[in-house]
Amino acid sequence: MNPSMPLDFSSARALAFPEAGQAERLAPPPVLDADQQAAADELINGPRGGVYGPFRPLLHRPPLLRAAAKLGETLRYEGTLDAALREWTICVVARETENVFEWEMHHPLAVRAGVPVAALEALATRSALPPDLDPALALAARVARELLAAHRIGEATYAQAQAQWGEAGLVELLTLAGYFAMVCWVMNVARTPGPQRG
Repeated sequence: MNPSMPLDFSSARALAFPEAGQAERLAPPPVLDADQQAAADELINGPRGGVYGPFRPLLHRPPLLRAAAKLGETLRYEGTLDAALREWTICVVARETENVFEWEMHHPLAVRAGVPVAALEALATRSALPPDLDPALALAARVARELLAAHRIGEATYAQAQAQWGEAGLVELLTLAGYFAMVCWVMNVARTPGPQRG
């Protein structure tokens, strides 16, 4: 597989995203009121450059859109986690929540940040992670998976994560996972299309 290319979603091992290809719900309102238009303009003129992904359904509630956008911008553009760790964690959350938009958006970003394609393929197919995967990435996957499955992380995982990233870094990682879980859940309900399809 070419490491610069995203996964082939038409293959026999394509990802199972339940909402992929279904009609979108909670699409942006057909006519925007003044606050919705102002919120849309802020996104268009900000680092995202458009209204897409979770901001399509969030456009129904501009105060929530603005708050979510600010948190996402802080995590992505002002965060202290390195790009590979950040993009990998987002991909883990997207896979665990079965969200097509964030997977398709962040898979190529993860590859560009240096995440091994074999690790992303393992995520996609729910296979064992490669044994030679960077231990920090393997630990981040464990943190995100435990958090999403059990709503907390175990003592051993916590101790390793605190040793790896310190308290501030661990808080950032937990917030990153929580933020992306939240937007994935919103989009799953809204059936927001992935960027490669919508």
